[in-house]
Amino acid sequence: MSVLVAFFTWLSGIVPAPAAIVLLTVLVRAALLPLAVAAARGQRERARLAPQVAALRKRYAKDPDRLQRAVLDLHAREKVSPLAGCLPGLLQVPVFFLLYHLFSRDDLSGHALLGAPLGGRWADALAHGGVLGQAGLVYAALFALVAAVATYTYRATRTQTGAMGAEPAVPGMGAMLRLLPLMSFATLVTVAVVPLAAALYVVTSTTWTAAERAVLHRPTAGGADRRRPPGPARAAG
Repeated sequence: MSVLVAFFTWLSGIVPAPAAIVLLTVLVRAALLPLAVAAARGQRERARLAPQVAALRKRYAKDPDRLQRAVLDLHAREKVSPLAGCLPGLLQVPVFFLLYHLFSRDDLSGHALLGAPLGGRWADALAHGGVLGQAGLVYAALFALVAAVATYTYRATRTQTGAMGAEPAVPGMGAMLRLLPLMSFATLVTVAVVPLAAALYVVTSTTWTAAERAVLHRPTAGGADRRRPPGPARAAG
């Protein structure tokens, strides 16, 4: 934590504090990119096995214990963890909390973003100028960006979880996959209640995540060909 504080203090002496928050967030997310790549690879592996898991679910629909053993055996044969794609994401959580704590410090209250104090909250902006005040407009722009990113993330997550399916080998996985797409909109609440400095970090991080998802989870022609069911051979022309 002290290293991040020292680096941020040095960086904010070169560029304005809001820009320093964005730059530090981008630098940390870039350093964590190998974990994101590993998570994307794990999710692709789970999606690849989804048709076989669905077949097992249909075959052993009346025998949950046998179904769970069969799915675990499938993952073992294919050398794919049932939690593939989850662990790298969980490893990033402590870093995210560390950055959030850094950008929630009281000593950022002396800095501002386009007239909105970095130590203030949305309620403060509403109390001093209202929705159309200087600070209120800053929050309006952040909310608009977060809503756009959340909508994209919601659609992308629903598509990915639909492709992977709910794997019964992991207790509670089905409920988690159904809830996961809705979590993208929780960022709107976060931005509304945390200090603006922390909100700026959250917006930057979620925007990075959306861009990362668009690149790392984009469909490939090869993947589409592998998922296409076999059909009759074309006649040579």
